Amino acid sequence: MIFFLALIPATMLTMVGYAVIYLANRSEGGFKSFGKYLGFWAFTLAALLLLGAAICASHGGRMRHIHMMMQGHMDDMPAWQQPGPPWREPPPPAAPGAAPAPPPAPK
Repeated sequence: MIFFLALIPATMLTMVGYAVIYLANRSEGGFKSFGKYLGFWAFTLAALLLLGAAICASHGGRMRHIHMMMQGHMDDMPAWQQPGPPWREPPPPAAPGAAPAPPPAPK
């Protein structure tokens, strides 16, 4: 949804970029080169806007979850967003005075 909402300002920036480049081609001197740079900057902003919207849409709201985990606000999160159990069980504690166990071999 956010990607479709970003299409409106991206379309406006693209139209402004075309208009600026068209008017720059009709002018002379420093305005001509400044207009070309300004038009290409409008195209660049439109592309960055679409890229940012695509990245935001691909994350699907997970960035808020990651931010809240890093800030320690896990109690404020809904129950369906709480992190699940760890992937692996932690190893049992070693007996006092025993040598540390070697790390497991990669599979």
